[in-house]
Amino acid sequence: MAEIAPFRALHYDTARTGGLAPVVAPPYDVISPADRRALIARSPYNVVEIDLPQGDGDPYAHAAATLRAWIGEGVLVRDAAPAVWALEQDYTGPDGRRRTRHGLFARVRVEDYGPGRIRPHERTHPGPKEDRLRLTRATGANLSPIFSLYDGDAWPAVAPELETTPTFGEITDEDGTTHRLWRIGGADAARAAVDTLAPAELLIADGHHRYETARVHAQETGATDPHVLMALVSLRDPGLTIFPTHRLLTNLDAGGRAALRAAIERDWDAEEVTLEALEPAPGDRVTIGFLDAEERRPLRLALRDPAVVERALPGRADAYRRLDTAVTEALLLQGALGLSEDDISHFRGLDYARSTAEARDRVLSGDAQAALFMGATPVELVRAVAAAGEVMPPKSTYFFPKVLTGLVLNPLD
Repeated sequence: MAEIAPFRALHYDTARTGGLAPVVAPPYDVISPADRRALIARSPYNVVEIDLPQGDGDPYAHAAATLRAWIGEGVLVRDAAPAVWALEQDYTGPDGRRRTRHGLFARVRVEDYGPGRIRPHERTHPGPKEDRLRLTRATGANLSPIFSLYDGDAWPAVAPELETTPTFGEITDEDGTTHRLWRIGGADAARAAVDTLAPAELLIADGHHRYETARVHAQETGATDPHVLMALVSLRDPGLTIFPTHRLLTNLDAGGRAALRAAIERDWDAEEVTLEALEPAPGDRVTIGFLDAEERRPLRLALRDPAVVERALPGRADAYRRLDTAVTEALLLQGALGLSEDDISHFRGLDYARSTAEARDRVLSGDAQAALFMGATPVELVRAVAAAGEVMPPKSTYFFPKVLTGLVLNPLD
C-alpha cells in the first residue's frame, strides 16, 4: 500500500499577498508566455516566478533564490505542525454540467510503480522530466502537486471539521471554477483521513513527469524518507469526471489522406452525423468521430471487427484494446499514417483539442487537415487498464478542473 501522511506545508501568508487569488497559477504545462506575463502582473509573488522560472541567467538558480527570498521575507511560511489540507472545487465541465469535486493534499512516499502502491496511467517523454528535475534539484521542494486517484472515501473524515475551521482561501479562476482550501490541523481528523487512505492504491491522473522526477531526485539524494506532494481524489467522488482529448492531423498530405481513407474503408463502418454529434457516446464497439477538411462530412466510425485490434496490438490487455485512443493510435496514427511513438509524443503532425467545438473549428478553418474525435474514457476503464499493468497513450484522459499550483508547497527537507 502507498504510504500517506500529513505534512508541514510551506504556504503563502495571505495577509501579505492579499489572499491566494493574486499568487496561484494553473499547472506550468498549460501556461503560455502571455499567460505568464498576466500572472506576474497580478503579483510579483505569483508562484509562476518559481514554478515556471525565467531570469537572465540560469532560470533554476533564479527560482531557488526567489524561493529563499520569499521565505526570508515571510511571504511564504512553514507550518509548525503536520496537517492535511482539504480542497473543494465547484466547476462547470466542458459538457456544461455543474459539479463539485473533493480532494486532500497529503505527503506520499516515493517508491517504484507497482500493484497496491502507485500506478501510472499514461506514457511520458523525457523533455518535461529533465526540466522538472532541474527545478527540484534547485529548489528542494515540490512546487506543484501530483493529482492522484484512490479507491475509498476519506472526505467524510474531514468534512465535520470544515464546519468550524475557517477556509484558508477561496479563488474563482478564469474557467469559473471556485477553489476552497482548508487546513485540517486537528490531529483526530487528520489521522482519520490518513487511516482511510492507508490501504489505498494510488493511480496518477495528472503529473506523471513530476512523479518520475521525484523518483530520480530521491535516488540522487539518497533520501531515507523520500516523499512527494499529492492531491488525492476518490474514484467514488461524484464530482470526478474524465473528458476526452481529440486528435488533430496537422501535416496530412495527399498520400497520407489516401492511406487514412483506405484504412477507414477497410476496418470501420462509417455513418454520417451532424457536426454537433462528432464526439461519440460509449457503446459496445470502439467508436470515434472523423472530420476531413476537404470532404467536410462529419462521420461516426465504428470498428468493424475486434480481431483487427488483436492483430495490431498483440500481447496487450483486453482493457487496453477497448481504449479508443489506443485503437486510433495503432490503426490510424501509426498503422495508416506511419507516425512513430516519438512523433506522437513530440506533436509531429499531430495536435490536440480539449473540446469538440475547438477541434471542429480548427478543421473547418483549415488550421488542421482532419480531426479524430475521442469519447470520454470511463473511470472504470482507466482503473482496469492500470490494473493490467498497461499505460495509455498520451492525452487519453482530460481531468477537469486542474489543481492549481501555489495552494500549498512541500519542502523536501
